[in-house]
Amino acid sequence: MSTARLALRQVRYENKSFWRNPAAAYFTFAFPIVFLVIFNLLFGNARLTLPGGHIVKQSTFYVAAIVAFSVITASFTNLAMNVVFAREQGVLKRKRGTPMPPLAYLSGKILHSGVIALLLVAIIMVFGKAFYGVSLAGNRIPAFLASLAIGALSFSAMGLAITTVVPNADAAPAVVNAVILPLLFISDIFIPLTTAPKWLSTVGNIFPVRHFAEAMHQVFNPFAPGSGFQGKDLLVMGIWGLGSLLVAAKFFRWEPTR
Repeated sequence: MSTARLALRQVRYENKSFWRNPAAAYFTFAFPIVFLVIFNLLFGNARLTLPGGHIVKQSTFYVAAIVAFSVITASFTNLAMNVVFAREQGVLKRKRGTPMPPLAYLSGKILHSGVIALLLVAIIMVFGKAFYGVSLAGNRIPAFLASLAIGALSFSAMGLAITTVVPNADAAPAVVNAVILPLLFISDIFIPLTTAPKWLSTVGNIFPVRHFAEAMHQVFNPFAPGSGFQGKDLLVMGIWGLGSLLVAAKFFRWEPTR
């Protein structure tokens, strides 16, 4: 059987395993919606001045931001924790000893995280349209899909890379959240940074979270010219993804630390 077919079989297995844990599935889908509702209740009717002087409701900002947050949650946070838990339970070691190619197994996990990310994005889009009147222009759909794909793949690679520094399953939530939560606050996800100090924006621009958020904000910005493609932001995400893939390829561990 080819590696591609084995990867698809692994996706089916991961999907069954995911939905057989209803509590984990519930919180995976509930958190982005809860954040979207809370932020819009608090700030949704406020006005946000965009570059160029255009003014929109902050609900437009938060729909785009929570779309990015959903992809990061599925592709980075959940994937990293899932892989660490599987390693500590000995699942990775057993898989490594089977005829299944390692690429097929890890590709299956990454593809499944992408499926979950797409479901989350679809829910947020429907929710944003129904309750906040935020929609995506037709000519922005190619840029939107390209940004989602590059973001999901890049953050999946980063999720695998971060597992190389997580010592055990108990430390996984602390390490992963310690890495991602500060970046979410300084990267136009939870808080608009239009009035933030310049140094904070400079720090945020180093990391891929800010660039993913900017790519999403651009496609949802009704006043932005063009098709919404943000070449620089996509390039930075791609570089981070490629670098993370190289780190994972060199240092990824299949066995738990003794």
